Amino acid sequence: MNFEQLKPEITQITSNDNKTVNERLLAICQLLEKHIDYYNWVGFYFRNGDKEELKLGPYVGAPTDHTIIPFGKGICGQVAVSNQNFVVPDVSAQDNYIACSITVKAEIVIPIFVNGENIGQIDIDSNTPDPFTEADERFLEFVTEKVSEVLS
Repeated sequence: MNFEQLKPEITQITSNDNKTVNERLLAICQLLEKHIDYYNWVGFYFRNGDKEELKLGPYVGAPTDHTIIPFGKGICGQVAVSNQNFVVPDVSAQDNYIACSITVKAEIVIPIFVNGENIGQIDIDSNTPDPFTEADERFLEFVTEKVSEVLS
C-alpha cells in the first residue's frame, strides 16, 4: 500500500470509538509496520505528566529499554524540545542518538500537537539507510493530525 491508500485506513482506525485510545494507537503502529517495508519499528512516545520526559506508548517492533526518555536526549527527546520534525538519514552520524538496536540505520520522528501543545510523537526506526523522503514526512504529519483528534 502507498501513503494515499493508507490514509483512509488511518482515518478508519482513529474514528473507531469502539476501541480504546491505546488500541487505536497500536492498530496504527501495526498498519504502518506491516505495509511500509522500511518501517521496522513504529511507536508513540508521550509527555509523562508534568515531567520533562517522554514515556513509551503503544509500539510494534523489537522490545526497547527506552521506556522513559528525558527531554533533549536522543532524537525523540530533541523533538520534545524543538517541536519540529526530525529526519535522521544515518543514525551513526548523530551525536545525540540513543541506539535501540544495532540494526537501525535511520529514524524519523514527527511531533503530535493537541491545542498547539506538543504532547507526544510518532517514532519510526528503519533498518534501511536513508529511506525517508518528504512524502514520509507529509504522510506522518497526516497520521499525527488524526491521532491528535483522538487525544483532544
